[in-house]
Amino acid sequence: MEKSLLACLLFGCTLAASFIDGSATGKVRNYRFEVGYIYWSPDCAEKMVIGINGRFPGPTIRAKAGDTLVVEVKNSLPTEGVVIHWHGIRQFGTPWADGTASISQCAINPDQTFVYRFQLDKAGTYFYHGHYGMQRAAGLYGSLIVDKADGEEEPFHYDGEHNLLLSDWWHESVYAQMLGLSSIPFRWVGEPQTILINGRGKYKCSLAAHLLGDSFSCRIRNSQCSPVVLRVLPNKTYRLRIASTTSLSSLNLAIGNHSMTVVEADGNYVEPVTVSDIDIYSGESYSVLITTDKNSSSNYWISIGVRGRVPKTQTALAILNYHPNSPSKLPSQMLPITPKWDDYSYSKSFTYKILAMHGTPRPPTKSDRQIALLNTQTKIDGYIKWSINNISLVLPSTPHLGSMRYGSKIGFDSEKPLDKFPDDYDVMQPPVNPNSRKGSNIYKLEFNSTVDIILQNANTLSGNVSEIHPWHLHGHDFWVIGYGDGKFKATQVTKFNLRNPPLRNTVVIFPYGWAAIRFIANNPGVWAFHCHIEPHLHLGMGTILSEGVDLIRKIPNEAMACGSTAQMLMNNKPH
Repeated sequence: MEKSLLACLLFGCTLAASFIDGSATGKVRNYRFEVGYIYWSPDCAEKMVIGINGRFPGPTIRAKAGDTLVVEVKNSLPTEGVVIHWHGIRQFGTPWADGTASISQCAINPDQTFVYRFQLDKAGTYFYHGHYGMQRAAGLYGSLIVDKADGEEEPFHYDGEHNLLLSDWWHESVYAQMLGLSSIPFRWVGEPQTILINGRGKYKCSLAAHLLGDSFSCRIRNSQCSPVVLRVLPNKTYRLRIASTTSLSSLNLAIGNHSMTVVEADGNYVEPVTVSDIDIYSGESYSVLITTDKNSSSNYWISIGVRGRVPKTQTALAILNYHPNSPSKLPSQMLPITPKWDDYSYSKSFTYKILAMHGTPRPPTKSDRQIALLNTQTKIDGYIKWSINNISLVLPSTPHLGSMRYGSKIGFDSEKPLDKFPDDYDVMQPPVNPNSRKGSNIYKLEFNSTVDIILQNANTLSGNVSEIHPWHLHGHDFWVIGYGDGKFKATQVTKFNLRNPPLRNTVVIFPYGWAAIRFIANNPGVWAFHCHIEPHLHLGMGTILSEGVDLIRKIPNEAMACGSTAQMLMNNKPH
């Protein structure tokens, strides 16, 4: 099955025909999630968290390629809706299960239940998270691991594995954060209090101090913020699955005295590359291999520091615990040093090394359409926003998937978004005219066409400031065919990498730079494409891509039973 999907990516076949019925070759795996507020101490300071089944983070889902997941989600939040996005799962034939409020489905209202049912089409390291408001920043997330189908093998060997889900954590609630983002004057929440590893961290204390027991403030009274310990045997090879669901932070991970070999990125195999540390941006996932061939009488630090922003958050630490050492035995080595936060040359060096494994389908040699998206900070009626080609994304009460399939005109702009931005725009300076407008920002793509998107970064409203933006595409993997500094020029098309570009679902745009992606619009649905930094999306940094909507069969009523499409769906009268 997986090989046929890759062939479809290469040759542009109609995937809708194969997957629209949701048939599966593997097992059906059932889960029940109850989403609600809980008291929790992620960094030893008790706060209100959005948890699942009374715990934080949510349960780790583990399945195999070809399996069907059935997740019954009950919303026990008393005053707000909820959805769950299955990050990296392409949802062939089930676009309503993508879990994007106002795009793929209605939000699940308080005390209501929605059943997500979809097929896992390929193995990889993924995760899930809330996609309504800023609920991801409030703790609504968990890991999703998809193993190879029975009878298939990985292209590398390992003896065991561990999973690291990285996130950031604020003590101020997301509701206060959202209020500050939507205020005049603008109130920025600032940097996170803590970086979390598998939902655990330390606020205002070091792991070393805690393990030594010489700091009262670091003593643990429950297991909710206990140190993360990865237990390993000497002289073995381990796979570390690493995913970032951070709300803001770009991160760097290193393991004391150990190199890492990157073998997977965003659920796709890459040409193995050995590095001393990795940068990981929000929305990305990696698998790395490590060999436990160091001094077995010692333990080793796993260090996670902040990149791309002035680091005001303490480095997160975990322990690589060699058997038979006690997990409380402190490593004797110095902590790995995180590269300087603004050493973008270092960041680019790592990112550019990630290339497709030999045998990965190559992209089509040319595209049918090129869309250039200028990413700028703007203002609307005095409020600070983020805009794409001068449109700041707003979402309607009626989900776009239902509106477009059933012929409603509600929630759409009368004018189409632009495929390019002005040739004379100076990306190195603040905008001359900072004013923009709100809009639905929907790009309608011809089904089975090959599309290039150029993501162009620019200066913010403040002089000499440009930020990192990791962009995530729903419903697709794409080839990353180019990166560059400054303003993209048409002549750079000839330099695109069409030989071994990596397949990803998230791509980073560096400050004052650009990134180019290519994909085939062969998955019927309406898909979000947006910056994965939570406050940036909240302020409008996103677009919507629509393709092959007329090929979608009847959408489940419960996914669309809100807004103007509800009656049309109940009457079963497609437009």
